[in-house]
Amino acid sequence: MGKSRNSRRRAAAADAVVEAVDGGLAQLIPDPDRGRAWTLLIDGAPQSHVDLDDPGYLSFEYQRRLGHVIDLVAPPGRPVQVVHLGGGALTLARYVAATRPRSTQQVVERDAALVQLVRRELPLDPGARIRVRSVDAREGLGKVPEAWADLVIADVFSGARTPAHLTSTEFLDEVRRVLRPGGVYAANIADGPPLAHLRGQIATVGARFAEVAVVADAGVWRGKRFGNAVLVAADVQLPVGELTRRCASDPHPGRVEHGRALRDFTGGAVAVTDAVAVASPSPPPSVFR
Repeated sequence: MGKSRNSRRRAAAADAVVEAVDGGLAQLIPDPDRGRAWTLLIDGAPQSHVDLDDPGYLSFEYQRRLGHVIDLVAPPGRPVQVVHLGGGALTLARYVAATRPRSTQQVVERDAALVQLVRRELPLDPGARIRVRSVDAREGLGKVPEAWADLVIADVFSGARTPAHLTSTEFLDEVRRVLRPGGVYAANIADGPPLAHLRGQIATVGARFAEVAVVADAGVWRGKRFGNAVLVAADVQLPVGELTRRCASDPHPGRVEHGRALRDFTGGAVAVTDAVAVASPSPPPSVFR
């Protein structure tokens, strides 16, 4: 008889790689249910999941939603140019390389020690066109050529909070500079009741992009719990129908809001500028239990 799930989890924890990085204590814990898969935690907060044998597998629900955006940003299999702000274990960069071969990607991950750990323990496919810069996300974005990217993904957390300078209209002006005409911006936003940060971010993105959609599960939308919302924006029509279908069929279904319903949800929130920007709220301790 095979080991129980709990005993497999204890064995995985015993085989964990634990190392201090710039952002805190990093742990790479083997996934007891997948042969060469690992979960990255920083100071106990889950950051990424990577399956080295199947980089097309996305475990975290918000990363799966970002995966849908990647799938829909261009016809299937077509190479794209992507900027990732925040790297973690490079899960989404690996996903792009696996699903869109010959894509060119730039990853901006400030934590140089974390990058070294991930490269050593979870090596990238040597054929993947992925360049990693260990600088601040906004500084790294400033080094990307104008109109270079088909897609910019922001998934930056410091101490489980998105830094304030990555939440403003001025930051989005830099995102727009880097995007090609018709390019897409996607961001992972964490918030909880009363969702003031999420509303402010929707208003901010709406001040810079013509089209905005947001994906979250019902509990987050209703303000019942702290969780992730994926925001998607562009100056062209978004594939809302197909995104809605894919998110609704996920193991943890997500609901897509856009147009009038999203404007109504935002209410009287106003765009955030550098002068008034604050970091996203800290998650309650119960989120990571």
